[in-house]
Amino acid sequence: MLENIKTEQFYTEYKPLLFSLAYRMLGSVTDAEDIVQEAFLTLYKSGSDHIQNMKAYLCKIVTNGCLGLLRSTRKQREKYIGTWLPEPLVTTASEETDPMQSYLQKESISTAYLLLLQQLSYVERAVFLLHEVLQYDYKEIADIVGKSSANCRQIFHRAKRSLHVKDDSDLLDHFDQEQTTNLVEQFMQALASADAARIVEFLSTDAVLITDGGGKVKAQLQPLNGHIPISHLTSNFLKKLPGNLTYRLTMVNGLPGIVVYLDGKTLTVLSFKILNGHIVNLYFVINPDKLTHVF
Repeated sequence: MLENIKTEQFYTEYKPLLFSLAYRMLGSVTDAEDIVQEAFLTLYKSGSDHIQNMKAYLCKIVTNGCLGLLRSTRKQREKYIGTWLPEPLVTTASEETDPMQSYLQKESISTAYLLLLQQLSYVERAVFLLHEVLQYDYKEIADIVGKSSANCRQIFHRAKRSLHVKDDSDLLDHFDQEQTTNLVEQFMQALASADAARIVEFLSTDAVLITDGGGKVKAQLQPLNGHIPISHLTSNFLKKLPGNLTYRLTMVNGLPGIVVYLDGKTLTVLSFKILNGHIVNLYFVINPDKLTHVF
């Protein structure tokens, strides 16, 4: 009974941090939740009296769990049909006061950021996140990933060079909450009317549309470039859909986004990268396997 109470206390304290790490590593909400649950199950079975640093202990379990899952699913990712996008993390205004969401908001979890991390090897991603997001020193990271502290330092700097990051602020999405929300809301209205002329007004001329159908539904297999082609494709796609389309403005990966429903069922989740008042990247997750947790 006492050990169960201790585990619940640790769960409340560390779950937001551990989910944050696992989600950035995996780009999957469901897998991140499973990895975190498994970490606490391991803790419950082993007991906590022998653990000197609980945060490091749990981070090590989660990191190793993520690395193991990534390696085991490598072939699936290599055979993925079309462009892979992370599972959208959808939150509402009422959830923003939740400890999980407030912790996630401290660092960028945007779709663009998560895609940037995909450029790194699994170990590079782990070292980079542990140092950049969780502020671990290299000695602590070395214990977690099983490498020397000097090696971890080299891995981190190599990862940073790979991402072409000069400064920590380069990783964050700087945006005006009210202006961005208004822009996305107006874009949503343009989508709802399937008006290509209105849609194009919100896009930068070199905008890029990326869709993820995973081979489960019809989607663009390659990124689509240019504001005119994107406006025509999106408006025509929505016009051809049978049934009743509805839209909800919400927070997707820490930034204003849109959930689209067809006859009350989640059809797609839209997230964006916005610069200088225009949408430069549009991300449409249509793969139904990645939308099971979105309501």
